[in-house]
Amino acid sequence: MVERPWWVERIQRGWRAAPIVWLSGVRRVGKTTLAHGLGEADVFNCDLPSVAAQLDDPEHFFRCVGGRVVVLDEVHQLRDPSRILKIAADEFPKLRVLATGSSTLAATAKFRDSLTGRKRAVHLLPVLATELAAFGVDDLRVRLLRGGLPGALVADATDPELYAEWLDSYFARDIQELFRVEKRTAFLLLVELLLRHSGGLAEITTLGRATGLSRPTVMSYLDILQATHVVTVLRPFHGAGRQELRHQPKVYGFDTGFVAHCRGWGELRDDDCGQLWEHLVLEALQAWADPSRLHYWRDKVGREVDFVIPRRGGCDAIECKWNAASFDPKGLAALRVLHPVGRNLVVVPHVRTHSRRFRELEVTFVPIEALADLVARARG
Repeated sequence: MVERPWWVERIQRGWRAAPIVWLSGVRRVGKTTLAHGLGEADVFNCDLPSVAAQLDDPEHFFRCVGGRVVVLDEVHQLRDPSRILKIAADEFPKLRVLATGSSTLAATAKFRDSLTGRKRAVHLLPVLATELAAFGVDDLRVRLLRGGLPGALVADATDPELYAEWLDSYFARDIQELFRVEKRTAFLLLVELLLRHSGGLAEITTLGRATGLSRPTVMSYLDILQATHVVTVLRPFHGAGRQELRHQPKVYGFDTGFVAHCRGWGELRDDDCGQLWEHLVLEALQAWADPSRLHYWRDKVGREVDFVIPRRGGCDAIECKWNAASFDPKGLAALRVLHPVGRNLVVVPHVRTHSRRFRELEVTFVPIEALADLVARARG
């Protein structure tokens, strides 16, 4: 079993603030394995009828568990999961509960109570670039091509059938059970289109035309895809400048392996790596920063900055480059005319941290491993 100490610490940090941690993440991202890695936890699979029967009497169940840490895996399968978790939090104050599911808690219709004040949320992402050594992967291109679902990452070879089978399972288990979506073909076509064009501007009208869905339905499905962590929607960062994009979002797929698969890439060129590297940096930022504060920036003549994090009095700007030599400062320079305060970072694989000046613009080139500390200092 691969140890993932950073995620274990995230869970333990959540427990220091609240008795329940809601661990969400896409199917096969490693939630159950991570739960078993907690060591002292009693793990219960709520998919099993025998476990569901035990939890029909939650007071007796929690009184009888041996330890002080309980994992309720796939807790949304229970008839009334919010009632069970509320009883655990209110009646057993020394108990710590890890509840897992594929979606955000708010997306699960069975949760009649939002558990306000009783829970903290942790979104488990595909294997981060900083975790590759623990999984025995020393080639970043392997992570980009196969993606970060542990089973796909450590397989002997890329298996295209794995991605198609995952999409079928995702629709059958997550979408049908939680949302009752009827238009399976159109829904999965939308997923594939978003993965194929991942990292691009979302044109709702174009997506509707390509899938045969109405504009409201496309927007509703986008909400579902966000709730189940299959896409990330970034809103544009803007101020008072009329030349900035203000409304049109960008949509990123959840995993580089699925993006590569939907684009038909069996091997990667440097340009392909550059596009997928941007996704990997986004995942790192989602892990280490507040995801709700992540944006992109673009003006109406097409100058763009990959990611922007607002900060007091300004913003930090982050560009992603597979090769430092390909960096063009035009996007950052245009951003700084309108938003002059903040750090300018370019994230490059296997680079030592160093700074360069491009006229009045100071830019710091950093490896992805440095982002965690930089984000933490920005918060502090």
